[in-house]
Amino acid sequence: MIKAGIIGATGYAGAEAARLLKGHPEAEVIWYGSRSYIGQPYADVYGNMRNIAEDNCKGEDMAELAEEADVIFTATPQGFCASHINKEILSKTKVIDLSADFRFRDVDVYEQWYGIKHAAPELLPEAVYGLCELYRDQIRKTSLVANPGCYTTCSILSLYPLVKEKLVIPETIIIDAKSGTSGAGRGAKTDNLFCEVNENIKAYSPATHRHTPEIEEHLSAAAGKPVMVNFTPHLVPMNRGILVTAYASLAEGAAQEQIADAYQAYYGSETFIRLLKPGICAQTKWVEGSNYTDIGFTVDKRTGRVIVMAALDNLVKGAAGAAVQNMNILFGLPENCGLDLYPAFP
Repeated sequence: MIKAGIIGATGYAGAEAARLLKGHPEAEVIWYGSRSYIGQPYADVYGNMRNIAEDNCKGEDMAELAEEADVIFTATPQGFCASHINKEILSKTKVIDLSADFRFRDVDVYEQWYGIKHAAPELLPEAVYGLCELYRDQIRKTSLVANPGCYTTCSILSLYPLVKEKLVIPETIIIDAKSGTSGAGRGAKTDNLFCEVNENIKAYSPATHRHTPEIEEHLSAAAGKPVMVNFTPHLVPMNRGILVTAYASLAEGAAQEQIADAYQAYYGSETFIRLLKPGICAQTKWVEGSNYTDIGFTVDKRTGRVIVMAALDNLVKGAAGAAVQNMNILFGLPENCGLDLYPAFP
């Protein structure tokens, strides 16, 4: 059995990781790390885990946990993992970090967009971006996985084949994204109160959202040149889900059949990507509680643009599910091990 520890187990992403790992046939959770609930039963924090996870919450000592765990999940705010990790820890265990600390190759980009000094830039070359469908070969060889963000996973997966195959003009990409409120975390914030969110939809951080450079880095790698996108996120009154609607001008000669062929070539054999039939638009309800990403597209011949629609569960494929999928790759397990989660509907 893989011994797994979770630091940040009482946040939404950490709690989702705990739920998934408790159902994993090859893993056991040995550590529920929390800053606020040390010594308290985990099931008192999350009542859904009553009679399932009766362990008490422990602290956030990564060095101590590395002596016991085969893999550590850090579902923590930006800066925590980089401040506590070191080469000695990585020599003893594998780390899957759900924050942005190791997602960028360029430390200056991280510091500019996140506004904090990176505490372990020397480890950046060892980290692998944990978007399994694109980088699984590199993930197998590392001990430090930078788990992608939810907006970024949905945005990159939806556009990568089209950019890579030069079927769209990258400079024209516009990404309109919408998220459920769990994506903002469990911390008490006025903007996330029921009365603020219910019966409301709002854009936030237009042109400045910190997932923008993450999307640009990987679409640039696909394009073979620098790519900048317009990315605007929105908060919608639902618990879970990401819906991305992306727009791009078609490259000369690109047609619907070529686009369909590109998606099929890149994702046709992927367990967790479902390609939708023409005319079918992705819906968050179709992926809720699962590790799937649904992707569909429409070609607008009138404007010469393609409209790509993609949906995923921000806490599963957008966070904890991807982390467990990365764990499976690291330990040579089938990627769907413990992740055969059928979407709940309604």
